[in-house]
Amino acid sequence: MKNRIISSKVTKIIVLFIVAILVVFHGTSSYATNIEPDTDAEESFDEGVNDPEDGMSVGLTLNTNSDETTLSGTLQILLLITVISIAPSILVMVTSFTRIIVVFHFLRTAIGTQSSPPNNVLIGLSLFLTLFIMSPVFLQIKNEAVDPLTANEITQEQALENAIEPLREFMFNQVREDDVRLFMDIAKIDFVDSLDEIPTTVLIPAFIISELRAAFIIGFLIYIPFIVIDMVVASVLMSMGMMMLPPTTISMPFKILLFILADGWNLVVGELVKSFVF
Repeated sequence: MKNRIISSKVTKIIVLFIVAILVVFHGTSSYATNIEPDTDAEESFDEGVNDPEDGMSVGLTLNTNSDETTLSGTLQILLLITVISIAPSILVMVTSFTRIIVVFHFLRTAIGTQSSPPNNVLIGLSLFLTLFIMSPVFLQIKNEAVDPLTANEITQEQALENAIEPLREFMFNQVREDDVRLFMDIAKIDFVDSLDEIPTTVLIPAFIISELRAAFIIGFLIYIPFIVIDMVVASVLMSMGMMMLPPTTISMPFKILLFILADGWNLVVGELVKSFVF
């Protein structure tokens, strides 16, 4: 019971990021259309001002009608602040960003270029690839959670539940069963009848270590051809007696040439995107 309560709280925080991205742009117009002028308040205000017998007294009556399915401006601001504060962590936790950025780091290290491409380029490319890969998930969240919420068809809690389901499905498609079992054992969860009973607090760390494992496997495969070039260059330099010359100085141009001839970016990015299961 305690695990499910904690899972519910974490789930709501995680979903805020995805919901807020789609809601902030649609919520402003929807909120504006739901505001109607309070004629009673205007009449009360006019009567209080124009009544000569009351002197300087001013009367003001406000009629506030609240609907729990309406996304208020205060909640929109709260969602926006939440996105700004925890967006990096959520992006790393529940999307494909982790695998992509780790593979790019291995690739740059294997080639031997210290700062080329720079970190800003790698992070930007990883972000756009993440949006490309996760676009079906985001579209499903918009159709099943955001649009019904802005149309006042479902409550906010129901919208959160609808929004977390596509993310959980995506993570279940990538996660390994052994990693899920590891955290279930740590949480002392012995048996579940369906995947819906696995808490999100168990699924997220299992998903992260599964992504790290997949990224390290891809990085190892990327390293192999570049290591061969380093070994060949080092052997040639040793046979020529040029022991004082660093092998990396000679091997780097050949590794860059190999990467260009093999159309490396197309190959790496293409296979990296295809490695995700939907």
